[in-house]
Amino acid sequence: MESKDLLYVGGEWARPSTTATIDIISPWTEEVLATVPEAGEADVDAAVAAAREALAGPYPRLTADERAEYIAKLSQGIGARAQEFAETITAENGSPAGWSLLGQVFSATMILDGYANLIRSFPFEEPRAGALGPVLVRKEPVGVSAGIVPWNVPLFEIACKLGPALAAGSPIVIKPSPETAADWYLLAEIIDQIELPKGMVSFLPAGREIGEYLVRHRGVDKVTFTGSTAAGRKVAAICGEQLKRVTLELGGKSAAIILDDADLGAHLPLLMPSALMNNGQACVAQTRILAPRARYDEVVDAVADAVRNTSVGGDPTDPTVAVGPLVAERQRDRVMGYIDKGRTEGAKLVVGGGRPADLPKGWFVEPTLFVDVDNKMTIAQEEIFGPVLAVIPYDDQDDAVRIANDSDYGLSGSVWTTDVERGIDVARQVRTGTYGVNAMATMDIHQPFGGFKASGLGREFGPEGLTAFLETKTIVLPGDYHPPDPTLPL
Repeated sequence: MESKDLLYVGGEWARPSTTATIDIISPWTEEVLATVPEAGEADVDAAVAAAREALAGPYPRLTADERAEYIAKLSQGIGARAQEFAETITAENGSPAGWSLLGQVFSATMILDGYANLIRSFPFEEPRAGALGPVLVRKEPVGVSAGIVPWNVPLFEIACKLGPALAAGSPIVIKPSPETAADWYLLAEIIDQIELPKGMVSFLPAGREIGEYLVRHRGVDKVTFTGSTAAGRKVAAICGEQLKRVTLELGGKSAAIILDDADLGAHLPLLMPSALMNNGQACVAQTRILAPRARYDEVVDAVADAVRNTSVGGDPTDPTVAVGPLVAERQRDRVMGYIDKGRTEGAKLVVGGGRPADLPKGWFVEPTLFVDVDNKMTIAQEEIFGPVLAVIPYDDQDDAVRIANDSDYGLSGSVWTTDVERGIDVARQVRTGTYGVNAMATMDIHQPFGGFKASGLGREFGPEGLTAFLETKTIVLPGDYHPPDPTLPL
């Protein structure tokens, strides 16, 4: 990874407006990997100005097929450099190499491919029969968008915002997280290669202050944010003041319900990778495991064995490593604070709970399991964002649903049973935006994804994700108008 000295503003490589820089620090060696410029307010102003010019330019007026071609070429460009992307992201945030290619890179290409395919048949202009005559209902770009992405899955989250923006014809200014301020350079190089019209995309790595400046900018029409619920509330408040369109994908505290008929031998190998994915740094992680009292000890033993046998390694580029370091020292300290809180509140620690003894350097936390957890405990209510799981007992199926819903969050969840119809019945009762029945997948990236309650506002992916970047216009035509298109209703 090499140091950089330029930003990508409005489709041009540009000198930053300040001398501020960001050090990208290895989470396993604690050494500086590279230094990149940090964007300032003047860079935001320039990027937004370029985006507003692009909004009036050729790209938003391209046909859907023409926009789809650009998106498809972008996906192909990422695929051609997949290993380079995966290695860069692993170096930045410690994501295990075995997960980086699929979870960090190819998931991003699948998102882009999904939007390219979707818009080829999407009804951007639809004739309808109005009360007094024909009308046209149009979907037009929302305007200039701002995308703020987190550090845990940086390329994936950029694709979540860039894909629908380009599909809709909305120019976008993206603020990568300072912890992962290198991988986007590869993406900008691909954007140059496909000759995307100038002004459609900018990348401005920076911290919270510049993020807030971007959100507040009067030239921004829509904000799409992924991050903590606390930060999401602030973004929502600013957008509310300005009546700015906003999509929020926030935190989670998802519950995996193991029903009394579950086949632990078949189901746990599917559940556990979801529970500990990306070193536990995933908003959809199934960190609350709900087990029936009649089988509680059996479930605890099985989960404990799985956690105990999860490989932790000092080098996340090793493909055999399942759990690597957390992204930053502050994140490790935060997770250790929750582990201490779990002990203090009376949960029983059965696996982990500290730093790996053989890894004195790096921001590691052992995969950790608490049992005899009450759902009112802090470790069951707050998002830890680390490799910490809690097994919670329940009395019957209704009690399991009650516990699953007893949360400020509602992002994801799962149920594990040998009776799929029974699982679907449970899925209908749990108030989350995405739910899996005997499925590790905690989202379908071609279908709507988002949260109930404090887990967010709006949806990403699929038609719902596209319409979040579109405004709806109704054109009322004269009652005696006879359209040249015979499909237009009279």
